[in-house]
Formats: sequence, C-alpha cells, structure tokens
Amino acid sequence: MSCRFGSTVSRSVRRMATLHKPSSTGKSPTAIVMLNMGGPSTVPETYDFLKNLFMDGDLIPLPFQRILAPLIAKRRTPQIEKQYADIGGGSPILKYTEMQGAGMCELLDELHPETAPHKPYVAFRYANPLTQETAQRMKADGVKRAVAFTQYPQYSCSTTGSSLNELFRRGRAGEMGDIEWSVIDRWGTHPGFIEAVAQNIEAALAKFQQSARSDVVILFSAHSLPMSVVNRGDPYVLEVSASVNAVMDRLGHSNPYRLVWQSQVGPSAWMGMQTGEAIKGLARLGKKEVILVPIAFTSDHIETLYELDLEYMKEGKELGMELHRAESLNGSPVFIRALADITAQHLRDYSARTIGPTSVQMGLRCPGCKNMTCGQQKHWFARAGRS
Repeated sequence: MSCRFGSTVSRSVRRMATLHKPSSTGKSPTAIVMLNMGGPSTVPETYDFLKNLFMDGDLIPLPFQRILAPLIAKRRTPQIEKQYADIGGGSPILKYTEMQGAGMCELLDELHPETAPHKPYVAFRYANPLTQETAQRMKADGVKRAVAFTQYPQYSCSTTGSSLNELFRRGRAGEMGDIEWSVIDRWGTHPGFIEAVAQNIEAALAKFQQSARSDVVILFSAHSLPMSVVNRGDPYVLEVSASVNAVMDRLGHSNPYRLVWQSQVGPSAWMGMQTGEAIKGLARLGKKEVILVPIAFTSDHIETLYELDLEYMKEGKELGMELHRAESLNGSPVFIRALADITAQHLRDYSARTIGPTSVQMGLRCPGCKNMTCGQQKHWFARAGRS
C-alpha cells in the first residue's frame, strides 16, 4: 500500500467529517462500544485504576484476590502517581479514544447509512468510564443494536477477553436492556491499521541522516504477557508477530527489526526479551540508531509516554544511542478511517448474514483455558447476546 493511499484517505476523512451531518430521526443509535483497559485521567484516580486492575483475575490471577488486590494497589500507588504526574497529570487514552470514536462514527454514517445513526461508547476495564457506567448509558439511550469493538488490535484473553467477560456479566445481569450484539475481536493485519503504523515509522526514519537510514533498527514493542498465559495457548504473541510482519512487508523490509516486549510486572516469567534489555544489547553490538514502535497500542498512555519516551529514551541516550519513537496512532486520519472501514465491513457482512455475531477464531477457547466465564461469554456473544 503506497503513501498516496494515506494522503487520499486523510483528505477523505477530513471531507466526510466536515460535510456529513447525520440527520436527527429519533431512531435508536447503533452503538459502537470501544473496549480498552483505560487509564486514570487525573492523578487522584490512580489508586482506583490499580485496584480494579489487580482485582481482574483474567489479567492477573492472584490467591485471595479480593484481599491482596487493594493492598498491592495501595503499595504501588505512590510510584505510579509520580509517573502519571511526569506525563502531564494523567493518561490521555480517554481523550484519544473519544476522538477516534467520534471520527469513526461520522464516517460510518456515510459508509453504512443502513445502520445509522452510529454512536460511540467507551467502555474501559479499569478506569472511568467503566463498563458498568457505559451499560447504564446505553440502556438510557434505548440502544437495541451494538457492536463490541475491541481497541486491542491483537487478541488476548487477558485484554480483549477480559473486556468481553465484563461486558457479558453486565449484559447477563440485564444492566443494558435487550440488545442484539456482534463482536469485532481482532484486526491486527487490517491494511488501514498497517498503513497508519508504517507511515509513522517512515516519519521517524526521516529524522535520521539519510546515509545511515537503512541501518536503523526498528524495535517493535508490545505489552508483554505472563508465560502462564502464553503457555495455555493464548493467541496474542502470534497475532502481534503477524502485525509486525505485515508492517515490514509494507515497508519493503527496508530495515533490520525485532519484536520485543515491555511492561513486565512482578517476579514471574513473562514473554521476552524485554524492550529495555534489547536496547542495552543493541548498544553493546554497536547498533546505536533505533526506532521504537508501539505496535499493540493505538493511542498514547503511560506505556508509551513514560516507559518508552522517558525510561527507555534516557537509557538509550546514556548508552550513546540515537533513539526516536514512532508516534502513536492517536488522531491519525488514516487510522480513524481504518476503524470506520473495519466496522462498516462488519456491519455490512452481518446484515447480509455472511458472518455471525462472532468470528470463527473467537469461538475457540485456549486449549489450556479453565475459566468458565470465558466459555459462557463466548456462547452468549455467539447467540448475539441472547441467553
């Protein structure tokens, strides 16, 4: 896919977003529910965010979880509060998710008017707006048709799976009313997503001297997973690898590259190698021109703004390296158009009954899965949210 595609898409997004004004028909909106982990928008929200995170057994299984989770959150809060203060006083993930959702739904009204008007709803797993709050808003709005659209491009039971489990619990409890559901559960090789990432890498490459540009190492960095999750058959590592391969195909394999992993928590074994260790290893090998690419994050938050931009950049400079980070997708018109295209195709195929409420891949549990909620959730969504 060429750069000309990106500029054409950018003009198209701006034109549609400016000209298209959905008519007010009183029709119940088609809800596009954007699922993500979220982040505290202000520093004082940090403790609640951490407590919710450590309470999630789908992400971090703990013995005596209800007792230990608040204690761990309390112990970690001062350190994490400082990190959020260092990146401007909170996570911008809600701001960017709302921006992406608004742009996507403006385009959707144009691309698939049969299901218009489309309305974005943000459902965060650990921060406001939490899934429970979003469920109440959807019920108040009289929503009858909804798409659960994960904002994790690559599927993992600990991320998308956890969000879907929570949505299932709220739906089964009747907190959202009678809604017909379908799910977009993964999209890590969609051409629009790949194009948006590739364009940001090209912009970062342009910061290096042209004579050295082809030797720059591209380090794709994704959030790591505990090996206990990987070893039960979680597809995340495979799907992140597929995204990386698609991006490098788009770039014509112009540079050496590696996929590395960040944000390990605790002493247990996690997927590696870790991003920080890779930076040190490259410096030791004399590879001192590097681009960091957040391949599993679609907007800036603490993992990009603090871990990549502050921690790893500092380490690299101390090692005499020239490091740059490819920008996150944030307000990229190419990316917003990709979100709209993914959703429009899903709605089109679902209306034509060429697909069901869930993908074939979503129906398969991990071979080592022992989480009964996971199986119940998959069955519920496969029936369009009908018990």
